[in-house]
Amino acid sequence: MASEIGKGAAIAVSTPSELYNAGVAESKANGTKTSAKKSAPKPPEPELFFTEESLKFLRALKRNNRRDWFDPRKAQFEALLKAPMLRVVEGVASAMAEFAPDHVRPARKCVLRIYRDTRFSNDKTPYKSNIAAWWSRHGLEKTSGGGFYLHLSATELVIAAGVYMPEREQLMAIRTFLLDHHEELRRLLADKKLRKLFALDPGEPLSRPPKGFAKGHPAMDLLKWRQWAVTARLPVERALEPQLTKTVAAHFRAAAPLVALLNRPLVAAPKEGAKVLFGLY
Repeated sequence: MASEIGKGAAIAVSTPSELYNAGVAESKANGTKTSAKKSAPKPPEPELFFTEESLKFLRALKRNNRRDWFDPRKAQFEALLKAPMLRVVEGVASAMAEFAPDHVRPARKCVLRIYRDTRFSNDKTPYKSNIAAWWSRHGLEKTSGGGFYLHLSATELVIAAGVYMPEREQLMAIRTFLLDHHEELRRLLADKKLRKLFALDPGEPLSRPPKGFAKGHPAMDLLKWRQWAVTARLPVERALEPQLTKTVAAHFRAAAPLVALLNRPLVAAPKEGAKVLFGLY
């Protein structure tokens, strides 16, 4: 062919419309119809974060929660669960920059370890049965505080937000704060959008008023709570949808005012003579 081109052979170049018309004419001659619509390439399938293989791994891990099973399959865990969770965290963080910028952190600092802390537990299985992430607030990384949570197990997708099982100092700080701000908390907890997406999750409330708080205080029902949180438990199939990050971000957006309120007593400047909380201020 190169020699023919060198000899000055004419090369005919057809336009797309000429090629299309020629195809129509040929198909008519053969008694068939050609549609430009049919010849158009299909759009690519939306990229998924987690897949059925991800859930299959979690089911197998639950049955084989042993180091000798997990260690040779660690690469599978990284590919099927950790890498997708990192991408989910990155996608959610992009949205959170609008409504919870103080919680945007590098994805690797949000994804929780798969290894369980068995030091004080009777359950000595070494691994969690889920892959999870926690978006803490800047300045409260070491003490938890109010934040946003996501986890995927073999049976459900959990999206949550608030303060969970706070340590003694944070528990006291929030209860003291609610003495004057309980009505504000009630309004947030009653928000229609929040209640549509979440269920309240106060843990196991105290049966008696906490020590040091007046029994007849109008905030007593809230002061008895041991945690102030909301939780959504979704079918596991929701984790296999390409719009997973949008689903998580929509839940977090609805809960953002609640998280911000609960963090106020934990990040506020101390009053003169006040006890330092975890050395944060």
